[in-house]
Amino acid sequence: MIPDFVPGTLNWGDVNPALHPLDEAALADTVRSLGPARCVPTRPDIPFADPAMSEWSHGEARSWADAMSYALVDRYGPWTLGWRWAHDEGDFDGGPVGHWCCPRDSVTTPDETLDRVEAALREWREWLEFLARCFDTYPLELADVDEQRILWERTARSLILHVVDRTGCGSGWYGHCRQVLTWFLDHRGVAPDVAGDLVDQAIGGRFHSWTGPRTPVVDDIAERLALSLEPADARVPALAAAPPDHLRRWLDLRASVAWDDVPDSGAPGPVVPLRDGAAEDFRDYDAAIDPARAEGLLRALDLLRADAKRGARLDFALLSGWQRHILDAPGHRRSGTHPPSRREAGNATASNRTPGPVSTRASPGARPTPDGRSA
Repeated sequence: MIPDFVPGTLNWGDVNPALHPLDEAALADTVRSLGPARCVPTRPDIPFADPAMSEWSHGEARSWADAMSYALVDRYGPWTLGWRWAHDEGDFDGGPVGHWCCPRDSVTTPDETLDRVEAALREWREWLEFLARCFDTYPLELADVDEQRILWERTARSLILHVVDRTGCGSGWYGHCRQVLTWFLDHRGVAPDVAGDLVDQAIGGRFHSWTGPRTPVVDDIAERLALSLEPADARVPALAAAPPDHLRRWLDLRASVAWDDVPDSGAPGPVVPLRDGAAEDFRDYDAAIDPARAEGLLRALDLLRADAKRGARLDFALLSGWQRHILDAPGHRRSGTHPPSRREAGNATASNRTPGPVSTRASPGARPTPDGRSA
């Protein structure tokens, strides 16, 4: 058995048909195209009571069924795990699937076995789609639970009876019933961990294997579950991930450098770096995508540094002016390019990249005015 491939552990997100579309017309061909379909074992012609049959069933046949589960999950997703959730004491206790039982009974000839796999998968899928429709029978909202408790109760009662009917109340059937009720609450907005606790409290250990629940018990469990719901049980929306703080990362990187350990060259004036990081950034990132963009940005960088050397203030307006000047150079304007917005330029600057649209060479000697026009 595959420890992590037990259908009883599936949550609603794993099986919700709306999240896992299926091309049913191609299902038969897909099942037969999977790797395990090319090596289906054949059941030996010996009595079921023969120890050799048990050895084959728990060895070769079960290993093949596990491999088919792996292949289906890989192809369609985890929702497929329920194809082996058979009634009674099949591969898994108390499931809703009737077209599959266990390797000993269901693995026969290759053709018959693959037909059973397909039929079992279709049956499981149909059950999931049926449950999804039941969950949406009423437009339930957890925020309005006080006014809708009778509808929540009716839905819970209906779901219990449907599980009773589909599983036949065999061995362990109540496990799937608990799961379906938890799926229902999850689908209607209850936090999954809260949903499981509320279902357990409502059932209270009153379901048993090989025994169908009496009507008063079903009614009481549905009522208890509906009465236990509160608007505060709602799922808390996940907080959106904060955008990366490129400036913070840059400052942290600078702080990590042991500046005091760098030997003094002894030369007057500012330190001359061994590498031009900004220029390398433009060349590495932009040259392979748009050489003209890289060339224009490098030219803007040279002009900007020339201004800085003369004592000009390095700010957005100055850089934006040089960018507009380069774009407006006669014969070099490219269609569809525009200077960046303040927000775009600010984001790019924060990521240690000089912002700028696609650009080409500027006319030498020209200077931008504060509004960006060439003077």
